[in-house]
Parts: sequence; C-alpha cells; structure tokens
Amino acid sequence: MKTKFTLLLIAFLFSVGLNAQTDAENLNKYLETITIEEVTSYCKVMTSEEFEGRVSGSPGFWKTAHWIADYMREWGIQAAGDEGSYFQYFASPYTNVKEAGSISIHFSADKTKKTYSFPEDFYSGSNSATGKVKGEAVYLGFGISAPELGYDDYAGVDVKGKILVFEPGLPVQSSHPDFDKWVYYSYHKNKFAIAKEKGAKGLLYIDQLANPNTAYLKGFVYAHAGPQIIQDLFEGTGTTHQEQRKKILDELRPHSIAMNKTIELSAKTKHYRDAQACNVIGIIEGSDPELKNEVIIIGGHFDGQGKLGDLVFPSALDNASGVANIMAAARAIGQSGIRPERTILFLFIGGEENGLHGSTHYVENPVFPKEKTIAFFNLDMVGNGTGIGIYGGQSYPEILKHFEKANDEFIGRNLTSSPSRPSVGRPRSDGAVFQRAGYTTLGIGTPGRVKDIFYHSHKDDMDALTTDVMRDVARIIYLAFPELANDESL
Repeated sequence: MKTKFTLLLIAFLFSVGLNAQTDAENLNKYLETITIEEVTSYCKVMTSEEFEGRVSGSPGFWKTAHWIADYMREWGIQAAGDEGSYFQYFASPYTNVKEAGSISIHFSADKTKKTYSFPEDFYSGSNSATGKVKGEAVYLGFGISAPELGYDDYAGVDVKGKILVFEPGLPVQSSHPDFDKWVYYSYHKNKFAIAKEKGAKGLLYIDQLANPNTAYLKGFVYAHAGPQIIQDLFEGTGTTHQEQRKKILDELRPHSIAMNKTIELSAKTKHYRDAQACNVIGIIEGSDPELKNEVIIIGGHFDGQGKLGDLVFPSALDNASGVANIMAAARAIGQSGIRPERTILFLFIGGEENGLHGSTHYVENPVFPKEKTIAFFNLDMVGNGTGIGIYGGQSYPEILKHFEKANDEFIGRNLTSSPSRPSVGRPRSDGAVFQRAGYTTLGIGTPGRVKDIFYHSHKDDMDALTTDVMRDVARIIYLAFPELANDESL
C-alpha cells in the first residue's frame, strides 16, 4: 500500500513539473504530518481565554498576530508586511466592554419591572458607549429614514429621548429594481447614526449576536436583544413582532408603533479610537526568475468577536477553523523544501469582523500587483462538514482541476464546486472585497454540515468543529497550491 502511495505521489509530481523522484519523499512525509491533532492544537490556542476572543485592535488580537508570525518565521516563510515585518498595519478602533451591562423593562399596564439575564437574553453592544439610559420603547421597523426612496420608519414618530427597537437588514430583497440605492441603509453604523441624529437615547437591536461591526457613538447606549425580550416588548400591543415585521415586508411601508413600556439600558465600556490592527503576511517565494513575480493568495481572517464583560467569544468556527487550515498547509509546504515556480502568499486577515478593514487595506495596498495575482482563495468558517467545496470553481475550471486531481488521488472527500457569483448588497466577507476589487476570487469550504452553527455566539467553541475535515482541507491546499503555482497555462 505504501509503495502504491509513493508511486502516485511521483506521478503527481511529474504532472506539476517538480523534481519527482527527489520531492516524492518530501511530499509524502509532509502530507502525512498534517494531522487532526495539528489543526486542533491551533484552534485550541486561538480560542483560549488568553487570546480574549481576538477582537481586532485589542491586546488579544495582537497576541494572536505575533503568535502566527512566530510560526511563519519558524517554518521558513518569509515576511512580506510593512518594512520587512510580517505585519501590514491599518487603523482599527475597538471598544472594550468592561461589564455585561443590564436590560430592564417597565410594563406600564401593571407597573411591574422585569430584568433580563446576560448572556441568555441579550448580548452587550460591542461598541456601546458607557452609561445608563431610560426611555419609552418604540418599535421602528428597520430603523431607516430614506425619503428619497419613499420609505421612512421615522415618519410621524417622535423618537427624541426614546429607546428604539429595530431590525437589522433591509425591507427589500436584492431583486428589488432599486436595491443598490437601499444598500447604504443596511450598514449598522448608518442605522445607528440616524437614530442618534433623530434624538434617540439608545437602542435594542433585534439580533442576539456579538457584533463588532457597529458604530461607537458617544453617549449612545445599545444592546442586542434576544427573542424573550422582543416577545415581552410586543406584549399588549395588539400585534406580535412577526406580524409587524411581515406587514413591513409585504407592503414595503413603515409600521412603527409605541410599545407602552419603558426600557432601561446600562453599559460600561472604554473605546480606543486610535487603535491599530494588522494583516499577517508571509510568502514562499517562487523559484522561477520570472514567474516568482506572480502570486497565488490564500487568506482567512484571524480576528474574532472578542469578549463582553468576562465572557470570551471563542470564535472557533468563525474563524479559528480557516486560520488553522491555512497554518497547517503553510507549515507543511514551508518545511517540505518544495519551491514551486510562482510565489504563494499566506494572508492572515485582521479587521474582518468590524468592517472588512484588513482585506480592504490589502486590496488598496497589495504586496503584489493585482494583475500579477493569479487568484485569491478565502477560507471562512471552514470546519463543520463532511465534504470539501471549491466555491467559484465552476467558473475557473483551469483552477478547479488541480483540486479535483488532488482530491481524487489522495483525499477522497466528496468535492463539490459552484459558479462564481457577484457579490451584491453590503459586502459580508473578505472574498467579496477581493472580488469587487477585480481579483479572481474563490472560496474553500466544508459542505455537509454535521453540527449546529452558533454564529457570533459564545457557544462557537471547540465543540462546534469537525477537525477531521479540517485536516483534509489543509491537505488539499498543501497538494493543490504547489500544482497551481507551477501551472504555466494560468
């Protein structure tokens, strides 16, 4: 069996133009060193309390950045950041949520008060200001004031001094003929700015997610409300949240209502407006004098959702998983001594969770020119499934074939692909940033979900991962990327 495997490796190496007899032993040796234990170990470190959830710009984030860079150095992967370092710096303000804060509702009908529990009923606002606010509750639909689009949730509603309750997202779908004009209002920061400008004291956002991609506004206190709080707020209004939301969507007109209750919110935070974050960038330089100036990039964001009070958000699936896959492949390629003709760039991206800042900074300040970049591969939430997906691969068969070959001969997973689809609306991933900037962009994922996904939740921990498929993602990267880098037809 071992002889057959070695022969396959030699044939594989001949097909990509490497020194087959010499490199077969190395390829075999280092393929087998990519293990479940390795990818698990990286995830355990990144999700540990020491790294504090890795919110971009924070001390925990910087611990993670240096930890990745130290490994790059150990594995012989060259630094490609600013001034000869591994780090590409950019501004990244963040907020330290010192305490969980509180939410209470006063019910006018029977003059009772109900206080809610963290984190079961709500999450603190990741960018809330410090303070205590109290005001009448007003359900304000999607929190949009767009008279130029014939839609205004604030029309005829006095919100001054009130606590607003509204939805994330938009009341229209991407198929709407004027969808592009609506996109501005889908950004959390724009919704928050409108609310404060209109005189609201604070906000309950109807999405119980840890979300650093919101706005810090001095004096504006907010939190993310779970289902029980929203249900209680609608009690006695003659309608339900689901009914009121459906009216808006069906009629595309506001249905804001006073809720006949008073909300109290408190938060204790400290905002760091001058904080910096970084991308961590390492390269394996190509061996061909000309082709080494061309590059294939594989990237994934290493920042997470941080911590709220003492509660750390491990951010395991999102996205310790993708980072661990890239690290294991980078380590194996770096240590194997195999040097393909083109350059391979490993891009560990910061600032994704608070607004795609790291990927935006890279495309505006690329290490290699866009025209010299063969493709960018994004890995995000790659560790809960049974198969391997090459998203966008059907649109780039000349790239997809290398993954299919590696999978057929060595991995044996169910490998699927999809066409490349244009990003519409508010960009939600680093891949969308690269795609909109004109890069050939693909994603690597793990379809066939087998575990619950706890998106932006404190439950996104090591138990959310299927580490056997993560090992195989790392292995297919290790096999396919040198092949891609040697394919002179690309």
